[in-house]
Amino acid sequence: MRARRYVQMTWAALLGLALTVLSTWAWADDPPPAPGPPVPAVGRAWPVGTRPTVLRGWEPPATVYGRGHRGVDLAAPAGSPVRAVAAGRVSFAGRVAGRGVISVQLTATNLRTTYEPVTASVQKGDEVTPGEVVGTVEPGSGHCTVTCVHWGLLRGDTYLNPLSLLPPWLLHGGPSRLLPVLGVPLP
Repeated sequence: MRARRYVQMTWAALLGLALTVLSTWAWADDPPPAPGPPVPAVGRAWPVGTRPTVLRGWEPPATVYGRGHRGVDLAAPAGSPVRAVAAGRVSFAGRVAGRGVISVQLTATNLRTTYEPVTASVQKGDEVTPGEVVGTVEPGSGHCTVTCVHWGLLRGDTYLNPLSLLPPWLLHGGPSRLLPVLGVPLP
């Protein structure tokens, strides 16, 4: 009787251990997908303003469903124009969870940008050019402590850093300065 009880307890313990291991394995977050090819710097304009304040940067999640910030928050007063960063076709313009969202599939790439909360002035299917106004910033997004635009970039279902769309001269550029040319004869 004692031996039988010992065998039952041993099997119960092994079964419990196996279930624990398997359930942890089955529910574990998948690692994030590989980033893929580099993002081409096709951007020609900031979504808002000329050099907006970045309130919160891109923080990639450690896992597919992990915590992170899948975009960039740019300070912008309510009613400010929101512009297409690059040429593309509007793939979505509508409301999601009470917020206005615009998504633009970028021309000749497998990338799409998202902007929210935005009141759209474009419709699905519209072609947009870099710098073209696609909507206006909605007041009180609840996403930021001040009014902002959340700007995202995706390749398929993988989020990428939207700032990587901007060329260095637009990201870090200040005003142009002409320097004197010395030692060159006048024509």
